[in-house]
Amino acid sequence: MKDRKYETLALEEPGEHLLVVRINRPEVRNAISTQVGADLHDVFTRLINDTQDYRAVILTGSGDKAFCAGGDLKERNGMTDEAWMKQHALFERMTLSLLDCPIPLIGAVNGAAFGGGCELILTCDFAYASTAARFGLPEITLGIMPGAGGTQFLPRTVGARRAKEIVLTGKPFTAEQALEWGVVNRLCAPEKLMEETIATAQAIANNAPIATRQAKRSMHYGMQMDIRSALFFEIDVYNKMVGTQDRLEGVRAFNEKRKPNFKGK
Repeated sequence: MKDRKYETLALEEPGEHLLVVRINRPEVRNAISTQVGADLHDVFTRLINDTQDYRAVILTGSGDKAFCAGGDLKERNGMTDEAWMKQHALFERMTLSLLDCPIPLIGAVNGAAFGGGCELILTCDFAYASTAARFGLPEITLGIMPGAGGTQFLPRTVGARRAKEIVLTGKPFTAEQALEWGVVNRLCAPEKLMEETIATAQAIANNAPIATRQAKRSMHYGMQMDIRSALFFEIDVYNKMVGTQDRLEGVRAFNEKRKPNFKGK
């Protein structure tokens, strides 16, 4: 994957089985243009179709000013209604490709995450943030509303009443508030953000990849069911691991007091 070239993204492999997807438009605060949407959609669709032996993915932005400032409003200035809707349809497919990624996806918020940038973070499984990061969904102040999952992901993350306040005022919130409200899991010194995010991603990647993907699947879909249905779904997902080589290797390594060598089989 890292050998593929994208106009708006930089791909890196900082560790074994790890992929970093970096929005690479620092000159415009990593704003989401049509090309960014197409590039992100392509990367994550490829990962859905073939995990390519990646076991954890990190999504971040270039530079130290912004993770992503949201939609590229300069590109959108003067757009016809038809062009706007066509672009947004692409952004919708982009969002779903991130949501459907079977590999654990971690956000690393290196700066401002506004509008679509905040929605990208909410689409991740979880996120770490720089203490200098700021967040917000200001679309309401521009005559529109969040349209890439913000009105759905945010209430599920921070609760309905908090989400309504954030969305309906359009006011930004701090990294500390993001931590308190559950938008991010950890705050890091700016210079330590990627180091700490990569360490967590590597800890995930060291585990059995079938197990991590199945556990993610169980939590993701189970949260959309009533508890009894979710428990039955969990067992169905669990049973798919019983016959794997990784399950045998995990038990064997425990008894032999050594680190397991998982193959994803």
